Amino acid sequence: MHFRLITWNIHKGIGGMDGAYNIGRIIETLHQCRPDIVHLQEVDDDAPRSRHHRQVDILADALEMPHRAYQRNVTLRRGGYGNAVISRFPLRHAHDLDLTIRFKKRRGAQILICSVPLGHDHVLPVHLVNLHLGLIEFEQKIQLRRLLACHEVKSLDSAKPLIVAGDMNDVLGRLGRHILEPKGFRDACNGKATFPAFLPLRALDQIFYRGPLEMRRCFISRSDVARRASDHLPLIVDFDVVRAQHSEMPHVHGAEHKSGG
Repeated sequence: MHFRLITWNIHKGIGGMDGAYNIGRIIETLHQCRPDIVHLQEVDDDAPRSRHHRQVDILADALEMPHRAYQRNVTLRRGGYGNAVISRFPLRHAHDLDLTIRFKKRRGAQILICSVPLGHDHVLPVHLVNLHLGLIEFEQKIQLRRLLACHEVKSLDSAKPLIVAGDMNDVLGRLGRHILEPKGFRDACNGKATFPAFLPLRALDQIFYRGPLEMRRCFISRSDVARRASDHLPLIVDFDVVRAQHSEMPHVHGAEHKSGG
């Protein structure tokens, strides 16, 4: 069994080159990428600049991906923006973790479980973390350590599948080596540059994983529409589930999380 995960800072649907709002370009790019799970950052909800759209629902409905969760991090005079996860597979146990550092912009992480189907009524519970870190390295290190110390992550057996993906703003490229790899995470993308979209120079968007998963392929969408849709490019990873784990995965029951606010 394999599945495709994308992380993408969509910049509220505002193009990085023309400054125009066009949610259709985000939808077209995601259609081209054919994801199973999508981590999104800078997703607007009821903001005037994006026509008061609730973007998580517009995107999920357009992609026919019924499962979605939203986390508002920044509140504007009208509306706000934050993180979102949309998925073909059921999501459950959604938890919002506050990563805000005092006197800095509000930041957060979504922690969820995605039930990835394996066939024969078996699923693999894949733990997901979708996050958007601060702009300065000391802030980012505090935020990642806070994530690793929270109950939902700290109590998780290191043999269980866990994916941490999002906009880490890691200009220096040291967060994985210093914080995540010592905790057993593997870097899925090895510094692939996603920012700025028109001439990518920085690997701000990153994906790390551990547990019974193997990275089959990592690549960036560089289509014309992707380069115009946001100021970041989508980062895409195809994961394989380690086959030896299949027989150990029972069917998982539980309420999914849809359109959480």
